[in-house]
Amino acid sequence: MLPQERRKWILEQLSKDEKIDIDQLAEQLHVSAMTIRRDLSTLEEEEKIIRTFGGAILNKPLIMETPFLTKEGKYSSQKRQIARKAVTLVSDHSTILLDSGTTNLEIARLLKDKKHLTVITNDIKIAAELMDSEVKVIVTGGELQNGVGALFGPLTEQILKNIHVDLFFLGAHAVHLDAGITVTTFEKASIKKMMIEAAGTTWLVADSSKFDQKSFTKVCDLASLDGLITDDGLTAEDKEKLKEHLKVVTAEVGEAT
Repeated sequence: MLPQERRKWILEQLSKDEKIDIDQLAEQLHVSAMTIRRDLSTLEEEEKIIRTFGGAILNKPLIMETPFLTKEGKYSSQKRQIARKAVTLVSDHSTILLDSGTTNLEIARLLKDKKHLTVITNDIKIAAELMDSEVKVIVTGGELQNGVGALFGPLTEQILKNIHVDLFFLGAHAVHLDAGITVTTFEKASIKKMMIEAAGTTWLVADSSKFDQKSFTKVCDLASLDGLITDDGLTAEDKEKLKEHLKVVTAEVGEAT
């Protein structure tokens, strides 16, 4: 098979499977792993694929911001199960920081009956959810992102510079083994970085749809985090690769509610 034919075949496989493995391709095409790596390098130079650890994925468009009403119903079962795992990490008399987003909103719903707990958030929907609870709530303030509910800007940053919390649940637009955690704007990246710095422990809460994706600007590497809580949509291979960087907890979507 000519190189051009191999590369065309590789792209066809990617369109079906979304991800390919170098060793498997080498075996299927009866060529060396080095030959496949050269093919992938060529396809990456042509911006048709993105190289990953041990393989490649299609070069998809960058993940952009999604309005709250659009994303609220997506992967709701997965987010609820992730939230149930997350709240087991919350101790009485602790101070926790909840990032903006629908997964953290699910966490907030499960914290409403907690006592002796302080929650700091930059999300007005999370604050509203906790309004009638016994949880002490501190809202960072700042400029409101219309349609999303997140607060950002200098006022938000001023609060974050002057706090320390026990635990931070980080949300993400996109998660990638090589690119790390990425988001849509420099302003959002800055807020999330400051939240990580303010926390004794940081756990990423992200459903499996966020993985193998990239957004505009970087927040941090995976190794900068203490752990990840995700759903059972990731492959065993993906989980093993993630475990090289941080602790991974899987929420089984089929678990009893």
